[in-house]
Amino acid sequence: MAVIEEKKEKTSKKEVAVKKVAKKVLPIAVENAEIAYKILVEPWITEKSHAGLADNKYVFRITRQATKAEVKKAIEGFYKVKVEKVAVMNFIPKKRVYGRFEGTKSAIKKAIVTLKEGDKIELFQGA
Repeated sequence: MAVIEEKKEKTSKKEVAVKKVAKKVLPIAVENAEIAYKILVEPWITEKSHAGLADNKYVFRITRQATKAEVKKAIEGFYKVKVEKVAVMNFIPKKRVYGRFEGTKSAIKKAIVTLKEGDKIELFQGA
């Protein structure tokens, strides 16, 4: 019995430690964090995407299975902004030849998210 009680105490300490680490990583409580982590891969930062910031358009790389509705829900929940429109682009894998080696470029999916007037995402402002 004593061995079982010690294991329970150790697991509860681990759970507490994990919760503390999660608070440091994500200081604000987000409604759709689970959806956002499954849908959004990374922000797509290029010269062209920075030019779109003037029109309140933000570009994200998303998972291949994501839909427009899921992207909208993830962005609204994670960044606390109002999404007006979502456009999705699907890039198929392309064959590339480097000398005598053949390979393929990765297949990706991007989403261009237009936010409501006055909303902005701070992640892009510092970049």
